[in-house]
Amino acid sequence: MKKVLVAMSGGTDSSVTALILKNKGYYCEGVTAIFHNKGSGLPTYVEKAKRVCEKIGIKHRVLNFEEEFKKKVIGNFIKVYEEGKTPNPCILCNKTFKFGEILNYALNLNFTHIATGHYAKIIYSEKENRWLLKKSNNALKDQSYFLYFLTQDQLQHTLFPLEDSNKSEVKKIAVENGLFKEDEIKESQDICFVEGKKYSKFIKENGGLKGFLKGNFIDANGKVLGQHNGIVNYTIGQRKGIGISFKNPMFVKEINYVKNEIVLGKEEELFEKTLTAKNINLIKEKTLKEPINCTAKVRYKQKEEKAKAWQPTQNTLKVEFEKSQRAIAKGQAVVLYDEEGFVLGGGEIF
Repeated sequence: MKKVLVAMSGGTDSSVTALILKNKGYYCEGVTAIFHNKGSGLPTYVEKAKRVCEKIGIKHRVLNFEEEFKKKVIGNFIKVYEEGKTPNPCILCNKTFKFGEILNYALNLNFTHIATGHYAKIIYSEKENRWLLKKSNNALKDQSYFLYFLTQDQLQHTLFPLEDSNKSEVKKIAVENGLFKEDEIKESQDICFVEGKKYSKFIKENGGLKGFLKGNFIDANGKVLGQHNGIVNYTIGQRKGIGISFKNPMFVKEINYVKNEIVLGKEEELFEKTLTAKNINLIKEKTLKEPINCTAKVRYKQKEEKAKAWQPTQNTLKVEFEKSQRAIAKGQAVVLYDEEGFVLGGGEIF
């Protein structure tokens, strides 16, 4: 029998995940990781997860990763923004903690699997003798983009019970089984530790200083156009908040943190066809020495676009889109898919 440790955030998806597995007859326990806690006592999300576990009759565990999370995720978030890039802390958190620390913790306690409330599918292919990651059929909720880093070992020991579920169905299960009241169920879109603040304000409050030095706005030819208020206040593709009036709309095209300069350009200057990625992970293929036709996207909410991808070196990935893409941001992830919706792999744009 599968013995499953369910990573529970105190939200609807992970709570219903635990209920589904319990009802299927698996031995389950819940675990909630404390990543950030501003008050005394247990955070609200831990109390919610504990209450759900009591309701469905499973044991609940608590792990504290506050110090490690502050160093590895929040510290990286600040560092990457100060370098003029756009980080994706959710991917780093998943990789480091949910499918790193928590999975290792589970295996050391002789659990066979961990489970999360992600909307994606894990399939074992006998033909390829590999564990594969596939998009959820629920396109609106598909979260495979955040999971491209999963290794064969991690895929083998992970369950995604929600797979193709509809969010309204998940909410209904939660309410009908008394896990949550209707008015308790809310969708969170913010990065959890930022909690609705402007990123620049959060960075300043948490020790970031480098990215607040004033510098020059320049055009592609190096002509000074004005002064910016610190590179952490700007992102690639941004138009509003630049603070200078132009005859034609101008956008943030490039951020050079070494020179503390921000290059502004017209809308058409934001489009590029190619990118290079590092820290790559391949799932369906062992290597991409030769160009392969695929689809790819450079941010979570973006529609996939036709592209070719290959590895110019073992540690880098080159992606060439059929159509130019707007505002490709360094620090974000590029994720590749095949025509059947399987994740080929991905990497960090640089």
